[in-house]
Amino acid sequence: MPNDHKPRARQKTVSSGTGVHLRGNGLGTGPVGHGSGGRGSGGGVSRGAIGGGGIGLIAVIFFIAKLLGGGGSGSTPEGYGQGGSNGTNYMASSAGEVDRTVASGSRAKYTAIKGDGTDKVTIMTYMCGTDLESKHGMATNDLQEMAAATLGKNVNMIVMTGGCKQWKISNISSTVNQIYRVADGKIELLENDMGSKAMTDPNNLSAFIKYCAKKYPANRNELILWDHGGGSVSGYGYDEKNKNAGSMDLGGISKALSAGGVKFDFVGFDACLMATAETALMLNDYADYMIASEETEPGIGWYYTDWLTALGKDTAMPTVDLGKMIVDSFVEKCAQRCPGQGTTLSVVDLAEFSNTVPSKLGGFSKSVTGLLSDEKYKTVSDARYGTREFAISSKIDQVDLADLSQNIGTDEGKALAKAIKGAVKYNRTSSTMSNAYGVSIYFPYRRTGYVDRACSTYSSIGMDSEYSKAIRQFASMETTGQVASGGTQSPVSSLFDLGFSGTGASGNSDMVSSLLSAFLSGGSDRSITGLDDGNTDFMNDMSLSENDTADYVAANLFDPSKLVWKDEGGNKTIELDKEQWSLVHSLDMNMFVDNGKGYVDMGFDNIYSFDGDKLVADLDCDWMSINGQPVAYYHADTVENGDDYTISGYVPVLLNGERAELLLRFDNANPEGYVAGAVSVYTDGETETVAKSVTELESGDSIDFICDFYDYDGNYSDSYLMGTQIVYDGNLKITNTPVGKCRITYRFTDIYEQEYWTEAIHMDN
Repeated sequence: MPNDHKPRARQKTVSSGTGVHLRGNGLGTGPVGHGSGGRGSGGGVSRGAIGGGGIGLIAVIFFIAKLLGGGGSGSTPEGYGQGGSNGTNYMASSAGEVDRTVASGSRAKYTAIKGDGTDKVTIMTYMCGTDLESKHGMATNDLQEMAAATLGKNVNMIVMTGGCKQWKISNISSTVNQIYRVADGKIELLENDMGSKAMTDPNNLSAFIKYCAKKYPANRNELILWDHGGGSVSGYGYDEKNKNAGSMDLGGISKALSAGGVKFDFVGFDACLMATAETALMLNDYADYMIASEETEPGIGWYYTDWLTALGKDTAMPTVDLGKMIVDSFVEKCAQRCPGQGTTLSVVDLAEFSNTVPSKLGGFSKSVTGLLSDEKYKTVSDARYGTREFAISSKIDQVDLADLSQNIGTDEGKALAKAIKGAVKYNRTSSTMSNAYGVSIYFPYRRTGYVDRACSTYSSIGMDSEYSKAIRQFASMETTGQVASGGTQSPVSSLFDLGFSGTGASGNSDMVSSLLSAFLSGGSDRSITGLDDGNTDFMNDMSLSENDTADYVAANLFDPSKLVWKDEGGNKTIELDKEQWSLVHSLDMNMFVDNGKGYVDMGFDNIYSFDGDKLVADLDCDWMSINGQPVAYYHADTVENGDDYTISGYVPVLLNGERAELLLRFDNANPEGYVAGAVSVYTDGETETVAKSVTELESGDSIDFICDFYDYDGNYSDSYLMGTQIVYDGNLKITNTPVGKCRITYRFTDIYEQEYWTEAIHMDN
């Protein structure tokens, strides 16, 4: 390898196993791996960039998962969360002090706290229960936490319920929306029928706000939005009773808050991924503080009892102190009850944020467009790749803004990072989350299909146009790189010895220009995943002329024809020169098992080694297994910090008959890995928001492994059950076991997020 860091391979332990067996008829689920449009198509990411130019080692997504109970080998490590196995501490990062300073020029706060014992507080909790409640009872758990608090006479906790097919609390209606008051251990019904509008309808939210303001007037008003979250592009909420209503995007939230007519002390999101710059800028007209998470939230969500009790005792508590209590209780409860998960929660001063960040964001955006105009796309791409990213498998393209701006390395970026950190008054994460400073932002990389929509959202919330220009120009160059390489690719051509599926225009400026012109005119097959005529307007905003863009891409395009295996002393190796390695961001091993009728797709694993600059294939023909049964496994992410590392991935399953994914983790203390929990899977565009839906495995749960199957003509046939059903008893042991006759290929992902597969290696073991 030309750089001084090589991506970490997962350590494996080989044992005997059952071999690969399919059972039953096809499930008709559609692909659960390649081409699924979800986690499988996202593939593996290694944060020690292969050709990363020194940017790597700093970003990871830790999946939302509750750790298993019980203590079987390969299950939850003994003592986990209380020091961990081998003495490793997986508790939350240490609590710090709040920042009480406010930058000069920031507006006065909307909320005036009296401090004489007469402050009245109304907490409006908008609880769209959805499947988080119907499947897992998460809303019920939080309502019980609220009811357990001692609120006192000056605090009113008002909750609107809806959006759920079946509440676990029997007297909460699953037919109509209702309003409750939670106090003194009781959940008191206030309004029996508030209609059946979707909870993602802005008019529904505004009506709730008006109701609370009229019935429970207060000088301190708080708003908590409880449900799924999608952040910058898709916004808040998923109503399982009104699926076609979609989510409430940031423009919709703004509309609801404007119509509600209340200025809030804080707006909080007990939902995933809402701590974004876009959310903060939108909220400035309506609130003093934002409390939200950059990352997906663990299923337990906020812990309500303690901070509500403290507020009941002192209704004059400064908002930053109240926010600190909310953050601390959340992060610490997650560390106790679901250790190993990535948790984040921050308190953002919206007055300071709106005062200091927009101008710095504009300067940063201009510095990015400047780099792109100076033909330094690779610099920006490497920086984006090396930035702390959230919900990677969902491909929503949200990254920590301070981390991104620092990685870009311009003076404007450094100034923006300083402003962000100043506006974040308190931020805390799990101890394993690095480079998460409290505020994220949308920056395209995994897919560019959201760019036009994001820019439309920016326009609706009044965000400066310079940032839209920057991401449009970056996305246009990335897409050009994908067009030049032939568009969407898959392992099928390699698997069936059909050669490379891409056009392959490396080094040929005229060919790149021709392909780009055809794409822009709509005359070519737009085979870039997620793009069509309706979401490619950003391609009209290139940083370079069409000819200069073609010249740059031609000179900086990965050449898949170099992916040729050589036989060396019984090994299979691929050697690339320094320039080609610098164009590679990640790689993963992909295995297919021949079962005599076709090929079983076993997924991706970060299994390989290096001999100097040569990639050495793993030829053992074994694969990851759970309790001796081979499983389809998909490596999702690797983060390294010196000698410390964490590798995350997932296994598609039916959990008690419903689609889910087992979440696997490997780290220093547990190199052989363990199952960290499970998460529900959404299909067929059911929701674009991300659930904090977490399933904690319990004794007696049934687990059926799932895999994709291809016939000998290279066609996806169906997805099947794999091996025998496991009934969970606290013991899920991870090893590698022999799988028999197989084909192995490696996937390389370049600086344009374009994927290439090596020729397949045939193994007849």
